[in-house]
Amino acid sequence: MAAPVFTAAQVWAWLGEVPDPEIPVISVVDLGIVRDVAVDADGGACTVTITPTYSGCPAMQVIAADVAQALRARGVADVRIATRLSPAWTTDWMSEAGKAALKGYGIAPPAQQVIDISGLAHGVKRHAIRQPDVACPHCGSARTRLTSQFGSTPCKALYQCQDCREPFDYFKCH
Repeated sequence: MAAPVFTAAQVWAWLGEVPDPEIPVISVVDLGIVRDVAVDADGGACTVTITPTYSGCPAMQVIAADVAQALRARGVADVRIATRLSPAWTTDWMSEAGKAALKGYGIAPPAQQVIDISGLAHGVKRHAIRQPDVACPHCGSARTRLTSQFGSTPCKALYQCQDCREPFDYFKCH
């Protein structure tokens, strides 16, 4: 019996259905954790390269196991997971669909890009780093305030809306 044949595009689509274990409304693909998919020439083995959202992320073992399980369930017998630490993961790798899913779930998505050269213009004064303007995912108000640099996980900060008074997590740019 021949091994099932699959393509990298199929694997990407299948991985798009694997939820992040900490935020189940966003897939590991939309979160930008999956960096590469390589399929052997005969279509029998697959290597998936993942990058943690931050060094020491406790969810990476679960993510690797979930990725392997999802692919094995589709008939991929030989699944290899590679972890790449460089370049470091950035919220810039999140998809727009992923950011919309976060907002719908009550988590404010990153409010800016990590790579922002707008402050490099000649003559711009250097000041302390300003907190981003974070809109409330519940009511849309821009009147929010940071209450803690750390939210439910280290990659999120805790904010509170000054209009609807609801607390919410903000997925920090990094």
